[in-house]
Order: sequence, then C-alpha cells, then structure tokens
Amino acid sequence: MVIFSPRVRILLVSSEVAPFAKTGGLGDVSAALPRALRALGHEVRVVAPFYQRVRTSGRAFERVLPPSEITLGAHRYTFSVLASELPGSDVPVLFVDCPALYDRASIYTEDPDEHRRFALLSWAALKLCQYQQWAPDVVHANDWQTALLPLMLQTVFAWDRLFERTRSVLTIHNIGHQGAFPASILPDTGLADAASSFHQDQLRGGRLNYLLTGILYANAITTVSPTYAREITTVEHGVGLDPFLRARRDVLFGILNGIDPGEWSPERDMRIPFRFSRDDLANKERDKEALMSAMKLPYVRGVPVIGIVSRLVWQKGFELCDAVLPTLLARRDVQVVVLGSGEGRYEELFARLARQHPRKLAFHRGFSEPLAHLIEAGADMFLMPSRYEPCGLNQMYSLAYGTVPIVHATGGLADTVRTWDARTGEGNGFAFEHFDASGLAWALGYALETWNRREQWARLQQNGMRDDFSWTRRVRAYEELYRAIAPG
Repeated sequence: MVIFSPRVRILLVSSEVAPFAKTGGLGDVSAALPRALRALGHEVRVVAPFYQRVRTSGRAFERVLPPSEITLGAHRYTFSVLASELPGSDVPVLFVDCPALYDRASIYTEDPDEHRRFALLSWAALKLCQYQQWAPDVVHANDWQTALLPLMLQTVFAWDRLFERTRSVLTIHNIGHQGAFPASILPDTGLADAASSFHQDQLRGGRLNYLLTGILYANAITTVSPTYAREITTVEHGVGLDPFLRARRDVLFGILNGIDPGEWSPERDMRIPFRFSRDDLANKERDKEALMSAMKLPYVRGVPVIGIVSRLVWQKGFELCDAVLPTLLARRDVQVVVLGSGEGRYEELFARLARQHPRKLAFHRGFSEPLAHLIEAGADMFLMPSRYEPCGLNQMYSLAYGTVPIVHATGGLADTVRTWDARTGEGNGFAFEHFDASGLAWALGYALETWNRREQWARLQQNGMRDDFSWTRRVRAYEELYRAIAPG
C-alpha cells in the first residue's frame, strides 16, 4: 500500500486564522494546528480571506498571485493573493484579496452574497495551487465556509493531474452553522456543471447546504472532540445532518482540540501581572487581587471568584444562570466576573445582576484579550454551562491556570473535565449531567463545598494543572488520519 512520505503537504483553508481574524475557537485551531504540523516537519500552507481588519492591521504582505478573474453565476470578481507568515512559525498564510467580498467591517455578515464570499475562497485556494504548481496531499477544509472543497476536487478540478493524489478532510467545528441557502444560488457556487453531484432531494426541496455537501464528499470527516463526534450522529445533536453522518460513520473521527502553551501558560503569560506555576501558586492570589481591581470589585481574601469568558448566546446555556445565580449571590460568599457580549437577553441578565449585587458581580460587555487572560489566571473557578459544546477551549485554559472548571457534561467538556471525587482524590473539576437549573446548582454547591476544604482544593488544582492539552499530543492524530486516507 502506498502512503504519504514522512513530509506531508497540507493546504488548510479556513474563514478565520488567529491573530489575523478570529471570532472563536476556529481561528485558534486554524493557527495552532498548522504551527504544530510545521514543527513536526510537514509542509503547511493556510488560506484565508483578506478581510478589512487584516488589510488595516499594519502587517506587511507580499503579493504571490496577480489579479485574476473568476465568474460565479452572473457575477464576475477580481481577486489576488497576498502572503504573510503565521506568528511564531514560518507557515505561510495566503490571503485571498477580493475587496468586493471581504472589505467589510465584519468577518461574517447577513449580506445576500455571503454564499459567494466563501465559494470564492475555495475556488481561489485551488487556483493558487495551480498557479504555484504545488500539489497538496491533503486539502483540509473547515466548517461550511470551505465545505465545497471536497466536491470541487472530485468534479471541476478532477481533470488536473496536480490533484490526482490529493485527498480531503472536513472538520466540523460547530454543526449548528451549516451554510444553508436557497437552491437558486447553485450557479453562484461556480459548480453548476456539477449540479447532479449535490444532494438531489435537497435541491428539489429548494435548499443547498454547503456543510452537507462537504459531508457527502470528504475523504474523512473530523470534529473537535470524541464525544461531539458521537453526539452529532444523534437526532438530538445532529441538527438535521445526523442521517448523513451516520451513513459516513466509518470516516468520522473525533479529535480533541489542543491549546497553545506558548499563548496559555501561567508561567509564560505576559498578559497577566504575576506569573506562577503548578509548583508555586502564590502569585495566583496576586492575580486575583489584580482581577478584582480591574473589574472594580472589592478584593476579599477567602472569598471564591467565579469567572465567565464567553460569547453570550443560546448555545452557551446562560439561561441556567438566570435561574441559579440570584439565589447564589444572595446567600453565599462568592463573587462573579463576566466578560462577553452577544444576545441582548443575556447581556441584560448580567447587567441586571451587576446592578443588584454591585459588590459581588461585575460585567464587562465586549471582549478584551488581556482581561480574558487575567480572568483565567485570577479566578478560582470558571463557569461553562453550555447547552452543547463541540470542544471548548476555555475549560482547558482554566485547567492550565489552576482555575477549576464547572461545566455541563457535553461534547469536549465531557472529554476534558472529570468531576472531583473526594474519596479517591481524582478529578479536575465539576461536571453536571442534566442541562437544567438543579444540575447547575448542584455543581456550584459541590464546588463551593470543596473550596472550603483547602487541602482538597489544592489537590484538585494540581490535578488539572498536570493535564496535557497541548497540540503536541493532538497533532499526532491528524498525522495518522492524513496517512490513513492516502491513495492505495
């Protein structure tokens, strides 16, 4: 059987790459995975859109593809490709520059051409390979925005021998976002000649689903935790795509995301005022004092602080907080710090609680990278009551900083957080099984009881800080997968 040489050529295409453009975990993964693959000697190139925020970032870019034209349906676009490097590595990041589609204030929009914005990204990625005569062993697509790539390789680019050994991987970071559009947009994908390859029942029903198309044609499908890989094959969590995922279960893999210890380590983090380690946690208390000052709350030694850093959206389960936190704040010695923005109902929830308990809860609307790091370092506990969570990264950051996570046992949260067992001294956090107010109340109560047993709490922190969630371990699973789908 023929397999890849030790050096694999990987083209990773993503709508986000940190630090250039990021709204969540996708941006982090699209930077950390290529960096980890390159560290193992693989040849990796990343393709992403040249958004307005990238254009105005002040970075230097080199043009590597001159202006080219592409027709998508009745629309003609001119694009070029600019290159930079992923910070901390020599991995090239190749930005598709098409001002007509990407020069906007937001990464994602509700504009009527959203389907064309990301169809062009996929076309441009493969055309760049042709221009440079660079044959990837693997094209790694991410989420619906690039999910047309597997079909493109098997249809409109199949004539080109450059891609005859190229295989595709599609990673589903969140199955709730599918890129579902009216079937009338088919010509705008540039794939009208491959219309018979799209899901015909869906087309007849007036729908075209980018993510489904990728699921049907990718050589391998991954998602970002083993538990989530099982969950999305169920009616409850599959968001309508579970029958197709069950049909392709033999090529569906759950690979837990990792974190970058260069970015998230209490020993090396330059965004926190005081660094500390598993062997010496003394400075964590000083970071807690700095956090209270930053959030304009009184610092009270011996009172636990619960941190929240999150998008404030339905997925994250914050309606449970509305049912539990008022009683907790009224009856217990505890403080809460919240950083995030999103749906108005959740923003108002935390704003109201801050007004009602001005010495116990503080809410910073928006996002701040330095404050996110300070919360991870200075808080004693970290709350993630997500309704569902494909992987989650904040619970891993928290464990690295000795900040004990309290989570709903779903997806990657179930794979990373093990409930503390006082009898055995095992566990690294608190996970509640049932997504309801009583489940969250139980987990918070158990955490606060354990907090009062200082020796147990110290053991609990040590357990979490020993866990290794670095990409150094995770990247091996991708190596094995890339080799497994090699042509025979």
